[in-house]
Amino acid sequence: MSSCRTRCLVSESGIRIRDIIDAIEARLLTQPSHMDRLVLSVCGADLMSDVLAFTKAKTLLLTGLTSIQVVRTAGVVDLAGIVFVRGKRPSPEVVELAEAEDLPLLVTDYPLYEACGKLYCLGLKGCSELDPGGRTGECLTSGT
Repeated sequence: MSSCRTRCLVSESGIRIRDIIDAIEARLLTQPSHMDRLVLSVCGADLMSDVLAFTKAKTLLLTGLTSIQVVRTAGVVDLAGIVFVRGKRPSPEVVELAEAEDLPLLVTDYPLYEACGKLYCLGLKGCSELDPGGRTGECLTSGT
């Protein structure tokens, strides 16, 4: 049985993609300039309707879906990036669209549950802990 024993890396302004890459042993599939992109929260989902309904701006989506629709959905919601779990790799067309949309794409070998857990242990909030009144990324709880 493990627990969250890592130090909190999340500041008030979020956590950088580079720290997420380290935490979940991910590989960046898009441009290196994305390494400093800030993430405010995390969502794990395979239903894009849930992503549209429940995520906030600057959320990092973790998913097992690799279709082009994931990138299109990310653009609608203003996601901070997408992590493909279980080592799944998107097609070149998906990566090309993400590059055009300036959207970071990462891949990790961890399954969805474990990857989300590792990021939660860093201090990243889930979407249910954010302001339900909008997509601002404002956290409902104080401190991390």
